[in-house]
Amino acid sequence: MRDPVATGEGVNLQDIGAAWDADSPLIEHRSAWQEVWLRFRKDKFALAGLVTVVLLVIVAVFAKWIAPHSPLTQYDSGLTMDGMPVGSSRHFLLGTDTLGRDLLSRIIYGARVSLVIGICANGFALVLGVIFGLMAGYFRGWVETLIMRATDVMMAFPIYLFAMALISVLKPGLWILVVVIGIVYWTPMTRVIHGEVLSIREKEFVDAARLTGCTNRRILFRHILPHLVAPIIVYTSLGIATTVLFEAVLSYIGLGVQPPTPSWGQMISDGQNYYLSAPHLVIYPGLAITMTVLAFNLVGDGLRDAFDPQQRRR
Repeated sequence: MRDPVATGEGVNLQDIGAAWDADSPLIEHRSAWQEVWLRFRKDKFALAGLVTVVLLVIVAVFAKWIAPHSPLTQYDSGLTMDGMPVGSSRHFLLGTDTLGRDLLSRIIYGARVSLVIGICANGFALVLGVIFGLMAGYFRGWVETLIMRATDVMMAFPIYLFAMALISVLKPGLWILVVVIGIVYWTPMTRVIHGEVLSIREKEFVDAARLTGCTNRRILFRHILPHLVAPIIVYTSLGIATTVLFEAVLSYIGLGVQPPTPSWGQMISDGQNYYLSAPHLVIYPGLAITMTVLAFNLVGDGLRDAFDPQQRRR
């Protein structure tokens, strides 16, 4: 008797090929994280954003070796005889600023400031939002009322005015900026986590954990929190873009990182009076902000679609 598989008789070769397709449901040995990565890498825009983010991190970490000049050194050759910043040249690839400092080097070091504030401030807001959202959604009662009404009150304030007021009272600086941005940005994450926990706490596995004598702490951190990984990752990537932009705005009005530390927002503020005679002072820092915010937003959108494939079809 002939083997139909060996001879190809009675066998749909397209079905065999589908079994080896990375997206075929016949392949069941992949983990959930592998499925997420397979869906994520199909999104070309998300991959481009991820590559950009990785390059930004490399530039920020190795700024000392990548930057062609010191970001604080004022060069005599960096100004014209009239005291104006010079344009692009072999020595200064992107020109100089109003004090004769290399603009490219300051943009490179500015990436370090923006990413540190973006990651740390967003991380601080994330920790507050997750803790408050878990408590409000799980314990309910007066705990939920207190936390969610406080969230509503915080969200009623204009965040920029609130941040400006806090920084004006405190001394502007890198870590003050991290704390202030974290304080004003924990509310959206709290509302998201609160809604997710309200749904998860009614699941059968949570009831089973209670029946087996698990403490509230164990239920929260061992049974509920792992189910929140997906929204946390998505909102983290999107939140970094928001905090980077927030830092640029505060630095632009003089309430962010103080000179001479390079900051993209402050560069735009310093160069706005020269936008006609030296437009590179505004264009290049603005492009750096735009590229960074866009990259993190693309990664966040890609992660959202990867964790929730139905989202893209809606």
